[in-house]
Amino acid sequence: MKKILLKDLAFARSGDKGDVSNIGVMAKSKNIYDFLAKTITPEKVKSHFRGMVKGNVEIYPVPKIDSLEVVLRRALGGGATCTLRFDQTGKSMCCALLRMEVEVEDSLLEEAKAVDASILRRYGEGKEMAYEVQYDSL
Repeated sequence: MKKILLKDLAFARSGDKGDVSNIGVMAKSKNIYDFLAKTITPEKVKSHFRGMVKGNVEIYPVPKIDSLEVVLRRALGGGATCTLRFDQTGKSMCCALLRMEVEVEDSLLEEAKAVDASILRRYGEGKEMAYEVQYDSL
């Protein structure tokens, strides 16, 4: 078992509806989705955001696309037109969630690395990459 960041296993995108932030978490594979569906709980997510989320956290599985929909209620300081937060519409909430630590078997981490390598081969060939995938940052 190894402690890593969620970003090593999934992609994410977030937005808002008023004072509600929603985060789509897309697993890099079916096996990783199965792991995340058991591992990412409302309690862990709320604890990770340490007081930023004042309301409930709900998680909805979307198994046909290996994804989870994470809903954070009362998470944006009243919403875009009311808040004094820099990120009024919650677009960076996905980045914050991807910094959550998870403990994972080595085999799942290797599977995620293989997916990353496949993406880089397919879309990065002949192009200078603007970033490097780093797994040993902890």
